[in-house]
Amino acid sequence: MKESKQPEGRAKNRRMEAAVLEFCSDRQAAFAASYLLLIFLISILVFLFRGLDPDKIDVLHKLQPPSPLHWFGTDNMGRDYFARVLYGGQVSLLVGVLAMLCSVLIGVTVGMLSGYFGGLIDGFFMRLVDIFLSIPWLIMVTVFGLLFKKGLLSIILVIGIFSWMDIARIVRSEVLAVKGREYVQYADFIGIPPLSVMTGHILPAVFSTIITASTSTIAGAIMTESALSFLGLGVQQPMSSWGSLLQQSQKYLQNAPYMALLPGILIILTVYSFNKLGDILRVFAEPRVRAGEEDMPREAGGKSGNEETAQEKCGEGRAENPPRKDKEREEAEIPVREASERKETEISAREASEKRGKDE
Repeated sequence: MKESKQPEGRAKNRRMEAAVLEFCSDRQAAFAASYLLLIFLISILVFLFRGLDPDKIDVLHKLQPPSPLHWFGTDNMGRDYFARVLYGGQVSLLVGVLAMLCSVLIGVTVGMLSGYFGGLIDGFFMRLVDIFLSIPWLIMVTVFGLLFKKGLLSIILVIGIFSWMDIARIVRSEVLAVKGREYVQYADFIGIPPLSVMTGHILPAVFSTIITASTSTIAGAIMTESALSFLGLGVQQPMSSWGSLLQQSQKYLQNAPYMALLPGILIILTVYSFNKLGDILRVFAEPRVRAGEEDMPREAGGKSGNEETAQEKCGEGRAENPPRKDKEREEAEIPVREASERKETEISAREASEKRGKDE
């Protein structure tokens, strides 16, 4: 067992090293990853910047252009625009990540149930997905944003609840492919509960696909929040996000164009970086998903980790027994074998009697 696992571990390490080198050789992917890492670190550690107060009002210095004292200038109330952009990035990224988690939770659950059980459950969920996709997403989010109380939590829930459909369809297609693998069928044959099969055997195989889809979901959530804030349905004062900063800058495009330029550039770069990162991860993930990254390579007669897990759960003695369906097939073949044996016996007896008659 250990000898078979060692070559598999070395092969996985080689594939990982090759993927990292290929990722670093792509300049756009390296830029996207570096930018996202930088913007997340700045947003998390913004409190370390002393003297940055996004709510400090100074009407004597309102609408000041960028200067050494105010790097991004000031807004219509004299507040430091650099501080407001940094704290606005916190809100935009928070909305994107939390809305993504909400949509992934719903989408993965629906996709797993639909792909694993099929039948009426699959039909019900897929018709539900079709209904949601037939309605323009932004219109649906806007209507529900008007119905709910304006606030950060409401925005996160509305965006998350209405952005799970694509993830559900992607996960369902992957589950349908993984469900036909030997270790999943073996787990079903030996009676492992469906929940354990889905979480222990199917979910690890589709995890890379979920991660890939999550990056695009974050980008879509940031864009949706910016659109809602631009329409006045998003983050409310005194809290700010990149979208709300864009909305507030409409009145001052001629006198202070930097107020719209800076948050707009950050939104574009962030959305581009998330989408680019998702494209790169998809390129790396698809070959392993199609070939079954958990059960390749099977060197020296080795078994995949999921197959070993299924056999370990049922015990060595039980694993040696054939599945129930094989037993049923053998029992069904018994009458056929008995009938053929009786026929052969009758033929032999008839031939023996004919030979005896000739001899007489």
